[in-house]
Amino acid sequence: MKTNRRDFLKCAGTGLGALGLATVAQGQTAKGAAATARASGQMRAGEVGLPTGWRTMRKFDAHNHVFAPVNRPNADWSEVEAMIEAADSLGIAKLLCSKPITAGAMVGIETVRDANDAVIAAMKRYPARVAGYCFVQPGNGAAALDEIERCLAAGMIGVKLYNQFKFTDPVLVPIVEKCLQRKILFLGHSGHVTDARTQQAQPKISDTADFCVLARRYPELMLILGHIQGGGDWEWSIKGLRDFPNIYVDTSGSVLEADAIGRCVREVGAGRILFATDQTMEGGVGKILSAELTAEQRENIFWRNLQRLLDRRTP
Repeated sequence: MKTNRRDFLKCAGTGLGALGLATVAQGQTAKGAAATARASGQMRAGEVGLPTGWRTMRKFDAHNHVFAPVNRPNADWSEVEAMIEAADSLGIAKLLCSKPITAGAMVGIETVRDANDAVIAAMKRYPARVAGYCFVQPGNGAAALDEIERCLAAGMIGVKLYNQFKFTDPVLVPIVEKCLQRKILFLGHSGHVTDARTQQAQPKISDTADFCVLARRYPELMLILGHIQGGGDWEWSIKGLRDFPNIYVDTSGSVLEADAIGRCVREVGAGRILFATDQTMEGGVGKILSAELTAEQRENIFWRNLQRLLDRRTP
């Protein structure tokens, strides 16, 4: 049976509560907090184990996607509207979005522009909620650099790369230097995959080792390693990041293994972790809420770390 996002949101509190409860069972401190909240009447039914007032905590989603209609008669905005509705329900104030082209082969710059135009359309429709990453393919050469400038002029805040090229490929150098010049974010699709099927499907996917090569060469580059729980060996990925303070970890991914956020905090520190969902919005919020974090750590992860990076941009 197919369930749309609006139907699912009716149960968002219950779903998050279930996730919180599963993790709370391992932590007495969280149990005590839940009991206190229940006793004071500050927790809704189905929210056992979640911090009081979680819906009103400020949250910036550092990695999401938007599929807005562009230049179409009678355009259907329902999918984008559903995303905004989901964000409202979960207390997500800003959504940093891209529309990557996930085909393994490189495509022409016109197709890339169309993808970015969809994000720009969503930014114009929801200017206070949606910010954009410019998707480019480094193999498009000078046209890719022109596209970054066009997207920045339209208000975008960074660059998003998929896996058409390894991030250690010299073809990336002009893109990286553009990001450095403009002091913008570099968000990269990542994954340490070990199964033959995924390796065959994504032969040029970059992992932590590739990000570390970039970080070593360009210590001022603001690198975001996308979806630490997007698949593959996430524990291996985290360990390799210890010595590279300019690599930030985004928490997105549909894998919801217990203690992943805690492991990230212990390995790289809460100051290098960015809340993100990559469209797994309910689980994305739940994994932060259910982690054993201080109030300051949770606030930093939910929005403050990302804001500090955005504040470094060149106007």
